[in-house]
Amino acid sequence: MQYIKIGHSGLEVSPICVGCMGFGDPAKGHPAWSLDEAASRDLIRHALDAGINFFDTANMYSNGNSEETVGKVLKDSTNRDSVVIATKLAAPTRNGPNAIGLSRKAIMTEVDHSLRRLGTDYIDLYQIHRRDQLTPWEETLEALHDLVKMGKVRYLGASSMKAWEFGKALHLQKTNGWSRFISMQDNYNLLAREEENEMIPLCSDEGVQTMIYSPLARGRLARPWGETTARTQAEAEGARQESATADSDQKIVDAVAAIAADRRVSQAQVALAWLRRNPVVAAPIVGVLKTKHIDDAVASLSITLTDDETKKLEAPYTPRRDYQGISTPALLAKAAEAATGFTAASVSNRQLRR
Repeated sequence: MQYIKIGHSGLEVSPICVGCMGFGDPAKGHPAWSLDEAASRDLIRHALDAGINFFDTANMYSNGNSEETVGKVLKDSTNRDSVVIATKLAAPTRNGPNAIGLSRKAIMTEVDHSLRRLGTDYIDLYQIHRRDQLTPWEETLEALHDLVKMGKVRYLGASSMKAWEFGKALHLQKTNGWSRFISMQDNYNLLAREEENEMIPLCSDEGVQTMIYSPLARGRLARPWGETTARTQAEAEGARQESATADSDQKIVDAVAAIAADRRVSQAQVALAWLRRNPVVAAPIVGVLKTKHIDDAVASLSITLTDDETKKLEAPYTPRRDYQGISTPALLAKAAEAATGFTAASVSNRQLRR
């Protein structure tokens, strides 16, 4: 495994990040398809054996049980200093005031809860899951900076917002001498390339690298067009295909399949290899439910697509409605409801009082 540094930092990570949303007791909350501790343990150890040292979770996954599972297995399986643990905050894991968002109070509370669940003294990469538009950027960014100075957090990352919002945050961090974001977690793949318009150029200019969630477009790029899985059936809304882009999406998936067949590799390997052509991409976050998912991700590192293959993959693309990067409180509350079972009204009623 060849390790890389993220952005303008000295943090060394594997160019594959294990997405830990699927690790956690399904009885604890979303997602319903997550794996119990025993199954999660096998996959995490398989990833470690492959040389992967980068693991991404969040406080909201399985209502905190993902962090508990990941922390416990890593503690039992490897030296803490050899792995990079990334987690996220913004959505709540409880009801009540100050349970959602990125206020100083919420940040200081949530980091301690995450540290306790992970069973560690520090978090390597602490990321804001979405922007909190009801809290001033200055309050959020200074609180995050303070976590770094306190030693509870080593580096900071962000996720899913508009490029102008991220640009403003980076400017405030630089102006005030606060710890800067070194990463941006984005939804980016062969079927969703809108981030190429603004966010990716901004990250390139600012020396920030991206961690890619849904690098296989919820698995669409990894299997024949139209084929479904237990996860897509369980999350019908998230797997819904936009009719306006269905024809071009199918052509892209077919092109992935054709190149995979010619190279005698899996479709997943081809789709992940395409991401690696962009130097702004540090690592895809690969959600793993089987050892094959890990093996495909590692194998993709050995594939270099030709310019001709890349043109075949990219040519059919149709720009789509830009629904990525939105960070409204209502969407944050909706995500929290899916993750925790708390009603959106119960965690976002502060909106009504503003």
